[in-house]
Amino acid sequence: MCRNIKTLFNFDPPATDQEIHDAALQFVRKLSGTTKPSKRNEAAFEHAIVSIAACARELLDSLETSHPPHNREEEAAKARAKKPDQVRMIL
Repeated sequence: MCRNIKTLFNFDPPATDQEIHDAALQFVRKLSGTTKPSKRNEAAFEHAIVSIAACARELLDSLETSHPPHNREEEAAKARAKKPDQVRMIL
């Protein structure tokens, strides 16, 4: 849960609304301590996701940099290269 919210700023193409929503969802899950709210808390959970996504979009749209945008494919390849091979042991 929420271990891997990715950087969304300064990429070409820019972050999509879906990527921002997914990051907001991970953040709300982490804060609430649950991946699926009870029926009683669904509205609050969804409201938080929408609010955080809107704030995140506003932030990303207002940030400035002099660095050239990162290439998504190159960054994904770097991330994959960093992950150690997972070996399953049969007991």
